[in-house]
Amino acid sequence: VPRTLSRNRQVQAMGMRAAAVVALAALACADAARLSPAPTRFFNNLRLRGGEEIPMMTRSASQQDLSNPSIKRPGPGTKDPVKEKIWSISSTYKPADKTSIQKSVVHHAEHTLATDRYNFDEHTAYQSVALSVRDYLVESLRDTKAHYLKQDPKRVYYLSLEFLMGRSLLNSLMNLDLQKPYKEALEEIGFKLEDLVEQEKDAALGNGGLGRLAACFLDSMATLNLPAWGYGIRYEHGMFEQRIKDGIQVEYPDTWLTKGNPWEIQRLDVKYAVNFYGSEKVMAVAYDVPIPGYDTLNTNSLRLWSAMPDQDIDLSKFNEGDYNAALAARQRALEITQVLYPNDNNYAGKELRLKQQYFFVSATLQDVLQTFVAAKPGRSWEELPEKVAIQLNDTHPSIGVAELMRLLMDNFKLGWTLAWSIVCKVFAYTNHTVLPEALEKWPVTLMQNLLPRITEIIFEINRRWINEVREVFGDDGNMISKLSVIEGDGEYKMIRMAHLAIIGSQKVNGVAAIHAEIVKSDVFPQFVEYYKRKGINDKFIGITNGVTCRRWMAQCNPALSTVITKCLGSDKWVRDLSLLDGLKKFANDDKVLDEVMAAKLENKKRLAAYVKEHLDVDVDTNTLFDIQVKRIHEYKRQLLNVLGIIHRYSELKKMSPAQRQNVQARTCFIGGKAAAGYFIAKKIIALANAVGRVINSDPDTNQYLKLVFIPNYKVGNAQIIIPANDISEHISTAGTEASGTSNMKFVMNGGIIIGTDDGANIEIKENVGEENIFIFGAKCHEIADATRRMIEGAPWDHRLVNVVNMIRSGHFGNPVDFEPVLNSIEKGRDRYLLAHDFPAYIDCQEKVDAAYKDKKSWARKCLNAVSGMGFFSTDRTIDEYATKIWNCKPCPRPDPRA
Repeated sequence: VPRTLSRNRQVQAMGMRAAAVVALAALACADAARLSPAPTRFFNNLRLRGGEEIPMMTRSASQQDLSNPSIKRPGPGTKDPVKEKIWSISSTYKPADKTSIQKSVVHHAEHTLATDRYNFDEHTAYQSVALSVRDYLVESLRDTKAHYLKQDPKRVYYLSLEFLMGRSLLNSLMNLDLQKPYKEALEEIGFKLEDLVEQEKDAALGNGGLGRLAACFLDSMATLNLPAWGYGIRYEHGMFEQRIKDGIQVEYPDTWLTKGNPWEIQRLDVKYAVNFYGSEKVMAVAYDVPIPGYDTLNTNSLRLWSAMPDQDIDLSKFNEGDYNAALAARQRALEITQVLYPNDNNYAGKELRLKQQYFFVSATLQDVLQTFVAAKPGRSWEELPEKVAIQLNDTHPSIGVAELMRLLMDNFKLGWTLAWSIVCKVFAYTNHTVLPEALEKWPVTLMQNLLPRITEIIFEINRRWINEVREVFGDDGNMISKLSVIEGDGEYKMIRMAHLAIIGSQKVNGVAAIHAEIVKSDVFPQFVEYYKRKGINDKFIGITNGVTCRRWMAQCNPALSTVITKCLGSDKWVRDLSLLDGLKKFANDDKVLDEVMAAKLENKKRLAAYVKEHLDVDVDTNTLFDIQVKRIHEYKRQLLNVLGIIHRYSELKKMSPAQRQNVQARTCFIGGKAAAGYFIAKKIIALANAVGRVINSDPDTNQYLKLVFIPNYKVGNAQIIIPANDISEHISTAGTEASGTSNMKFVMNGGIIIGTDDGANIEIKENVGEENIFIFGAKCHEIADATRRMIEGAPWDHRLVNVVNMIRSGHFGNPVDFEPVLNSIEKGRDRYLLAHDFPAYIDCQEKVDAAYKDKKSWARKCLNAVSGMGFFSTDRTIDEYATKIWNCKPCPRPDPRA
């Protein structure tokens, strides 16, 4: 029994392990005959209060059904006797009955991990289980790829610098319909599935909403049977692990690969050369991560690239004793995939970021072209747009426009005109921001040094583009300047990557209705006008983001999912989220409303336990849980939240004890990482922690108000945090948030939004009803006038003045520490209108307090809000991409049971 367990856990584990030894001994002697599974499969352990079991829908595609020995895998399709022999010994699918699962887990523990099969710890058990599950995924992946190769469909390649995948074990078991048999199998050999799930580290391949959206997209692409692959970088370390020391964010290495990654498949047979500085060669080696679809036989993959040196060691220098020089090329290569988003406040950091982008884009495009050529040797290059669609997830992979030109011209000897006509039909670009500073630009000097051939191509693209612009606008210097890929002069000359992506793509899409309009009217109006004059009116479109309800409802919130399934009569909503609309008819059903609130309380208790375990803070689950967790940035306005909390605290301090008893008690949670080089964002974190320290220890008020900063926000703890929300804060300045997806997750989990008319909040309001969301602050069309008035010195609300005075008085610590934060909103510097929106924010919070006191009415709001969220599934989002941009059709595997 591991010594790290508590005494109670040790006693419990010893009992389980004793039973496990008996079970393992029986396994060793058991007959290998398979048990034919039942023909129908149900979700596991979904119960309402009182323990009544809920009938579920039959899964149309279950790994358990495939394990029947009468069901055969696809044959070799040839009379080759060797291949026929191989098929004869591997013609059936891996069995999924309880005994076979136990044998598989023990096999991997002993034969793959080389541990004692009678005595292995929880982490070894997790790895063994993961490898066992991966076996099913690999079978499905190989059969899916063989089917795609046979059908030769149009394929989608989704390029993203981030994929925030989260944990894979529970997701894979759910999508394969293996959760129940694994749970039962593991209990007999001494382990609990829920304990092993906690052993998995989050894959540190992303940071924020961009990466999480990409991960949700992969899930929906597989679920919809689209022949689609994700491509990114296999980072050795994440951006960083956030810890809070004395209230300050401290960055530690996020070493997620120290104990290996059982889900990945190293593909040493798939590698490509990527060149830097004109002559330095680095090898990109592929690692594949299977992505199973839900209720489908298809499994796609995420291909990640790891950098390796072309020449591992300079042996002559090594033998001369110059060890550093001998290994210098290796070190430079390994640096490329070491860290997600290296700090780019210096030249070396900027160069490394550009290296990362070009490295994964070049390797990906070489792989794409290799797949295209191998699928049908001798095919015409004009067919490429009919077989390939490449989606650029923001500007990070936009250098692919120039790189595909290089590959087609230099490697495959196409002329410029043909190559460019192909490029413009293959790419599509998703814009995720309206902030000018977030639209990537690279210094020409940096690009010329690192990627000289790419720089030549970009300049030629721009020369030809400007000639086309002149044909439309003549010698309008202002229009030419705004449309040019190259910006500035001399040493300040920059390459605008968004411009390159636009002119090299067939479609450009925003990610929410309002964002799509802002992209056209404010961000790229000159491009819209150019294409309009060319008779192209549909190049810029909008496709609203979504999230996958498999992870963000069914997995992370089984309590609420149980209630939904009971109300709707089946769990078909997990595959078709529009069915949530059926919940509306239960809005006045007191029993259902009670169950909704009981589920919420269960989730609040789970978060309270997490906070106690990790932060040693006690929180009252009967208080209103107010949550804001997302990347820390000024435009997301975590500072507005903190200032509002200080105001609430100030008001409580003025009250008598009797008056406080009438106040709605509230526990506020804030979480998120600030970029290592983002000074103000880190100061906002420090202020939040300082405020929390004071109010949490104040005996007069801490039963009515607490503030908890949750460190190291990630997918793993998000699945605990989000289901516990009563309200969630999405309070960015109107017109600054492209979409947001955490807002969708919070509402799907039975919470109510307090937010601004920004991003997807607007469409959420339209779908859930204005009565089920709290909106405040300046609207998008009011921002310009509000900004002008604040710059001109419009007076602040007296409540905000009082809050700032409290901070400067030293009430929350040395005011010098927080002066930069306060300076950022004073004297006309309040770019994100915190002072302007503060009074409306406070007034709106009072409405929240009043509404929450009527628990039955609040439960009705929550149920109605959930019922309106069917639109926000990534299944719908991806279906729109496939129809409006990619022209890609589903390609489901044939059902071997047929």
